[in-house]
Amino acid sequence: MKYKILIAFLVFAIISACSKDESITENNPLNKSVNRQTTGSSANDLLSDDIFTSMIIELVYVEGFEPSQTTINNFVSFLKERTYKPKGITIEKRGIPSPGKAVYTIEEIADIEREQRQFYNTDNQIAVWAYFSDGKSDKDSDAESTVVLGSAYWNTSFVIYEETVQDLSNSPFDPNRSLLETTVITHEFGHIFGLTNLGTPMQDTHEDAEHPKHCDVENCLMYWASESGIGISNMANMSSAPQLDAQCIADLRANGGR
Repeated sequence: MKYKILIAFLVFAIISACSKDESITENNPLNKSVNRQTTGSSANDLLSDDIFTSMIIELVYVEGFEPSQTTINNFVSFLKERTYKPKGITIEKRGIPSPGKAVYTIEEIADIEREQRQFYNTDNQIAVWAYFSDGKSDKDSDAESTVVLGSAYWNTSFVIYEETVQDLSNSPFDPNRSLLETTVITHEFGHIFGLTNLGTPMQDTHEDAEHPKHCDVENCLMYWASESGIGISNMANMSSAPQLDAQCIADLRANGGR
């Protein structure tokens, strides 16, 4: 197997919410800055229907790196199970040409969003950007035999390094691709939901002291997978993605979710 050490599901990043194109002008009525805030800061807006009664997911992938329909269905089911959006959750999916790089920094991923994103919050609809990248993260480490599968970097933005996901799935000793995609996507959205201790207050202490912003329950979706936890080789025998544990669910419910 290409990677024998277990692989962490997330490296999340918080990058500046300031950009020249974010100001509201006569020719630019959208306030793009509201979708460029700290990861976890829009958790209540995403979970509850207090302000936003619907959600739109702008799912953009580099051509050749589209997630499976099974993954998308699992993702929508996850959102419906945890949120109150009486007017529905919509997926707007489209492919774009490759930006042409083999490795991306999180700031370069954010630049792609600035160029390509079409949907932003409106009066009663909250918008989320989900990008499926070719290329790899600059945080991958050959020395540590670890890779980054996804990152939540703004309050309504995350990236899945789909090329890496594809490299690590669908071979005889690797997990099913839809299972791995589902795990990474829902884990990233867990951070956008403010888990763990990332904007959604904990009802009981369960943050992993060694891996901040992750749950300390080993079989929870929000656990930071390490050599003693869930890894790629272990997932080969799994039939479904890990689920949120009771403590994470309690946190979401206390912050307006289901």
